[in-house]
Amino acid sequence: QVQLVESGGGLVQAGGSLRLSCAASGRTLGILALGWFRQAPGKEREFAAAISWSGDSTKTADSVKGRFTISRDNAKNTVYLQMNSLKPEDTAVYYCAASRMSLATSRQDAYNYWGQGTQVTVSL
Repeated sequence: QVQLVESGGGLVQAGGSLRLSCAASGRTLGILALGWFRQAPGKEREFAAAISWSGDSTKTADSVKGRFTISRDNAKNTVYLQMNSLKPEDTAVYYCAASRMSLATSRQDAYNYWGQGTQVTVSL
């Protein structure tokens, strides 16, 4: 099994920044692409960003493009989400996900493991 633990969430004012981290442990061999998804209250979970195993390919949702950056450190089995210029509509629980596929993808069914999520709240 693979365990994913997110951290770095919290309360921030609009225009501020946060950096989320997600550490993978357990049977991480074979985990390739990593992604971040989010779920706002009353809404379905949606894609935010994804990164391939090598890190040379990323995919970002239009709603966060230019503001959020995904990166990874394979030596630490960790993926990051740098979030800048945060808006109240970014308020959500953010989930880290790991896939056995190599390509960065926005498809939720491509991800085999999920973290428990970390709350991000952006105030006016």
